[in-house]
Amino acid sequence: MSGPLTFLVASPHLRGSLFEGTVILLLEHDQQGAMGLIINARTNQTIPHFLPDLTGHPEPVWLGGPVDPALGWCLYPQPVNLPGEIHLVDGLNVSSSMEVLQAVVDGGQRYMLILGYSGWAAGQLTEEAREGTWIWVEQQDPSLLWDVPAEQQWQEALDRLGVNASTIMPGGAQA
Repeated sequence: MSGPLTFLVASPHLRGSLFEGTVILLLEHDQQGAMGLIINARTNQTIPHFLPDLTGHPEPVWLGGPVDPALGWCLYPQPVNLPGEIHLVDGLNVSSSMEVLQAVVDGGQRYMLILGYSGWAAGQLTEEAREGTWIWVEQQDPSLLWDVPAEQQWQEALDRLGVNASTIMPGGAQA
């Protein structure tokens, strides 16, 4: 992947839904559909609950979305140069490989273990954006992910755009 990172920020009008207050790191968006990972939905579980071999790592597990919650994704800053690693931008890599996760943990770098993902069928995300469901925030670096506490990421993403959430009207842009 090259170019800026795209974060999808949930419209304030998604109250009561799974996506209320979420920020999604968009990994793929093309004619076949889209997929991304919610980056600010902490679960009540820690990594050893799911991976007992990592008992010394009480970090939280994150919910990436409602699709395939048995599939784990690892976000981490420094490449480990193993198969299954995808370099997104400097300071951010992603993999669903257990071998990569183990190498990241063994290397002592920070990481997030995210279960599941958010997915859209062909054209669905574009239509949802047109309806005002998602606000697109492009960033040149992963500082929103690594440097902003999860509970502040939604507001920080809007602040980086200069958007006041109370001024966002439901229904999206109409021409």
